[in-house]
Parts: sequence; C-alpha cells; structure tokens
Amino acid sequence: MENGRILVGDHDGIYVLKFTGDVRVTLCATVDSFLRTLLNRDDFRAVIVDLTATDGIDSTSLGLLARLSIETQRRFGFIPTLVSTRPDITRLLTTMGFEDVFHIVEEPLTEVGQLGELPEIEGDEADVRERVLEAHRVLMSLNDRNRENFRDLVMALESEARPQPRSHRM
Repeated sequence: MENGRILVGDHDGIYVLKFTGDVRVTLCATVDSFLRTLLNRDDFRAVIVDLTATDGIDSTSLGLLARLSIETQRRFGFIPTLVSTRPDITRLLTTMGFEDVFHIVEEPLTEVGQLGELPEIEGDEADVRERVLEAHRVLMSLNDRNRENFRDLVMALESEARPQPRSHRM
C-alpha cells in the first residue's frame, strides 16, 4: 500500500480534500490542523472529501472527518459530501455511521481541478494522543456500535493522559 497523502484544492470557497493511499494516524496532525483552519476561513462555502484513491483509512482519520462534518453542520448548517467508489471503504463508512453525517456519493468526481499536497505536520506524543482521543470520542458519539468498539481505547488513552501520582521516597 502507498503511504497516505492528503491533497487539497479549492474553487470559490468550495474545498476538495482527496485522501490517497493508506491514511493513518501519522497524518492526524496534518489533517486536524488543516480542518481547523478550513472551518475558520472567510471564503469557506462547502467541502467535498474524496476517498476514491484511498487504499485504507484508520479510525483516527475517520474521527477527524466525522468532526469536520459535525462542525460544518453546527457552524454553517449543511452536510458535507464524501465520495467513495470502493466497496470496502464505503462499507466501513456505513458501519461507522457516516451516512448520518455525510452525503455519501459512490460516483467519482468528474472534475477536481488542481490539487496540491498538504505538507505533513509532525506532532509530539502528547499532541498525537490528544488528537487520537478526540477523534475517537467523535466516532463514539455517532452510534452505539462505535461507542462499544472504541470505549476501551478511549479509556486507555484517557488514563495515559492523566498525571500519574508520584511515589514518595525517603
């Protein structure tokens, strides 16, 4: 599998994010940073997420996409579009409850214009853990199945994030 990349382009405030290859937690800082910037742009009118060239996508990346949709609905009042032509990816999206937070289109985009690659942003261990934790909390909020599937992971990440009591030595 090809390493994951995130390509992005826009035209008059309509943004296209194209995830290619195997999109994993290593890209979470890059994706999260871009999505936060995107939602605060004055020209933002719509977003389309294109997964037609995605070989694999992990739960952290899915959680970030779910948060994008939830925030877009909350702030702007519309549901973003997600394009998936691969049956395995579409099945994963459906299992995760994405049909409730995205318009899922199974036909490829006919024209996407010029896309450029987002530069990868490195995150330290604590930063990555917090982004993974937030992404999985969002996934858990989508449905009971996700809540059950990710409960143990979220509890483990929360316990890692808590300061551990110090032992007193004499």
